[in-house]
Amino acid sequence: MPDTRDTALNPAVLERLTQQMLDAARKAGADTADAVAVAGQSVSIDVRGGKLEQAERAEGVDIGLRVLIGRRQACVSASDISEAVIAGLAERAVAMAREAPEDPTAGLADPDQLARGWDLAALEMLDPAPEPTAAALQDDALRAEAAALSQTGISQVDSASASYSRRAFHMAASNGFSGGYGRTGRAISCVAITGKGGAMERDYAGESRAWAADLPTPESVGLLAARRTLDRAGARKPPTGSYSVLFDERIASSLIGHLLNAINGTAIARGASFLRDAMGQPVLPDGIDLIEDPHRPRVAGSRPFDGEGLATMRRALVQGGILQSWVLDLATARKLGLHSTASAARGTGGPPAPSPGNVALTQGQASRDDLIRDMGRGLLVTSMIGATINPNTGDYSRGATGFWVENGQIAYAVNECTIAGNLREMLRRIIPANDARPHLSTVVPSLLVEGMTLAGA
Repeated sequence: MPDTRDTALNPAVLERLTQQMLDAARKAGADTADAVAVAGQSVSIDVRGGKLEQAERAEGVDIGLRVLIGRRQACVSASDISEAVIAGLAERAVAMAREAPEDPTAGLADPDQLARGWDLAALEMLDPAPEPTAAALQDDALRAEAAALSQTGISQVDSASASYSRRAFHMAASNGFSGGYGRTGRAISCVAITGKGGAMERDYAGESRAWAADLPTPESVGLLAARRTLDRAGARKPPTGSYSVLFDERIASSLIGHLLNAINGTAIARGASFLRDAMGQPVLPDGIDLIEDPHRPRVAGSRPFDGEGLATMRRALVQGGILQSWVLDLATARKLGLHSTASAARGTGGPPAPSPGNVALTQGQASRDDLIRDMGRGLLVTSMIGATINPNTGDYSRGATGFWVENGQIAYAVNECTIAGNLREMLRRIIPANDARPHLSTVVPSLLVEGMTLAGA
């Protein structure tokens, strides 16, 4: 692990920065305040044609300060951490807060709401392995590219990349909270191309993990990108009509993402959600759960506390198909007369806002191939382009590509089509497969939805 004793990635450095911001806020006249400091470093390598195409390294520290005077608040941020800048930042924030409109829901957590202890080691968010060299990352990218090009029919690799990142976060507030954590990430990706001109098709594969030891081999990534691309050769438009649509595991999480957006406290407080009246009602099929678990080891969305210092916990958002909970931070909870679900996310540039962590949908018993067989005739969607979503009604329309299924078997590749339906109805009809990838933050299998509108040829 890199020596962080004298760098911003050292937790003590970030803790000192947040305390310095709180002291400056008090001196400037704030009643209460909270502060965040984020440090990061990343390396990204891109190759093409067996040669290095681009190498990037980024390092930096960002700070953010929120001050409150009564129920008036203001947020400021900077990437300069000098004492003079922090003092000036606090003075500007206080001046802004004095002119801000009063918000009765603004405010820090009460001290008895705060997380008091957590086990960072159990979350395994920080890989103890040394930072990879640029040469090692380049080798990963070259191996992925070579594996893709080894497959007959692949005309070129548009890009092959490997990257590493390390990030540290610390938050402190005048209510007594102080805590931080770090996380790492390794990734490999490859985009392959087959054909030329108007017959050109492309697809990709990518893998990322918190720990390098969990990352698949570069060769497996390149071969998967090639296979997916070759399967797309000869793509054409499908027929128009009402058909079953199977959302491949790669993109099925987008459907659950729409559900999560619809139960977000911000949307509910504004009344701008197709699920605004759905608490305690069925939103998924009977027997299907949607569980949030922010404590899964080595997963990108894990966190011991939320962006307001509240202890995170495992809970059911949907249980047995029935909606159990909104996704709330303190402000949206106060607007709705409820309690925070410890779902606040916090960056440097603004106040906290509700956002879910890791979620997992109940998997089915059937494989994706079983669902393809059982659907008979319809569309297997593997990627989507653009979106027209009405958040108030749930009306849904998206461009899609994938494969046409005929007589329970994949018949040909499909491009340039549109799928449409209503999200509330679609979510109630999903049939899950059993192919979700457990290392992802959003664990969702392939999902079959019957009776969607398809506009093709």
